[in-house]
Amino acid sequence: MLAPLLLLWPMSIAITYLVAKSIANQPFDHALEDSVTVLAQQVREVDGQAVRLPGPARDILRADDVDSIYFQILGPQGGYIDGDRDLPRPEPEPEDDTTRPGAVRFRSDNLHGTPIRIAYAYVNLEENSQRPARLALVQVAETLEKRAKLANEIIKGVILPQFIILPIVLGLVWFALSRGLLPLAELQERIRARPSDDLSPIAPNQVPEEITPLVRSLNEMLARLSQSIDMQKRFIADAAHQMKTPLAGMRMQSELALRQTDQQEIHRSLEQLAKSSEAATRLVNQLLALARAENQPQAGSAFEALDLAELARNAVRDWVPASFNYRIDLGYEAPEAPVLIEGNPLMLRELLSNLIDNALRYTPHGGSVTVRVRSAAVADGDCAVLEIEDTGPGIPPAERVHVFERFYRILGSSAEGSGLGLAIVREIAQQHGADIEILSNPRATNPKYPGSLFRLTFPPQPAAAEEEPPHYG
Repeated sequence: MLAPLLLLWPMSIAITYLVAKSIANQPFDHALEDSVTVLAQQVREVDGQAVRLPGPARDILRADDVDSIYFQILGPQGGYIDGDRDLPRPEPEPEDDTTRPGAVRFRSDNLHGTPIRIAYAYVNLEENSQRPARLALVQVAETLEKRAKLANEIIKGVILPQFIILPIVLGLVWFALSRGLLPLAELQERIRARPSDDLSPIAPNQVPEEITPLVRSLNEMLARLSQSIDMQKRFIADAAHQMKTPLAGMRMQSELALRQTDQQEIHRSLEQLAKSSEAATRLVNQLLALARAENQPQAGSAFEALDLAELARNAVRDWVPASFNYRIDLGYEAPEAPVLIEGNPLMLRELLSNLIDNALRYTPHGGSVTVRVRSAAVADGDCAVLEIEDTGPGIPPAERVHVFERFYRILGSSAEGSGLGLAIVREIAQQHGADIEILSNPRATNPKYPGSLFRLTFPPQPAAAEEEPPHYG
């Protein structure tokens, strides 16, 4: 704030000087006007000729300052009558109301290189109004020394107090800002003194009321950061815990194979080692998939228009060979028309793969898994619906809330898995604004295997999205 004040001060002085000059000109112009009026009243004609001013009138005109006051009287034809011969004459002007006899006008000019202010008027020497006017020119000039002196006095009277007031104002501004920003400086020091792992909220009662919203926003950010760090710590701890089992199995089987001499025992140990390696590889892949899902950029930033039906068809085609190994009938029910959504094709492909893999693992041999895509009418328009149903043992209603938690396994389940697949599904569904629910399979016929139905309902898309060509993942 000091810089603008110091810059505005010279501007204030310049404006004050201009105003002072304008104020100083007014009384001097009025005095010149009075002098021209009085002088014009003294001009008269005798025997057809204008006469010179009488001595008393000349003395009164120059009573104040002989060297700064000039006058001149010119006849109707511009002939010199009285006064200073060198006084410049006005430019010829057309006849109008301003040049009528008695009207006083002003102009600025130079006399012997000195700036002067001139007031002039025309006097009608013909008293008989029936005859054409015979105009004599009367001019009174004055140098600008008195005006400049008065303007300087005004400037001094205005600027000298400013030299006293300005330092006081600057000191008050400095004191007020320093005192006002002191709580911010204290807050800065408290934040700097914090340990790197201290993410506790800042006490809002220790800061000025004006920055309370800022502190509140910082506290919200610290809370989100603390939650994110806690999630990362929990994720790393869970991942390390889950990796211990396959790694320990791999080490044990390798040590066992090294001690064996029977080829069959060695082969059996190597088979167990391969299974443990496969389990570890699957766990690592799912951990990476979950990490990618949680660290996806801002929702919607990498979305594009795509056909959910085509995406599901391609995913089912990729899982057909695996369904043969499980001896499960994997089917796909397509909609009558394309079902367009906005989404990330790679993440949605990961979601479908985890749901199909989960259904294949928990469905007994000879069962069936069906992937279905359809449209459903809602109040805001048509929404896309993705369903994966199986004929497995199903999920009890009490467990349906927990199966989306990381590393959660239903007690008594014999299927292999890490407990991360549905956690990945929930994360990707949330990023796409999709609602996910678990139901019993309404088409199941075996009471022992009620099956499961995973239904994802995507939000309705704007009408403009229907006009864009779909992109397939």
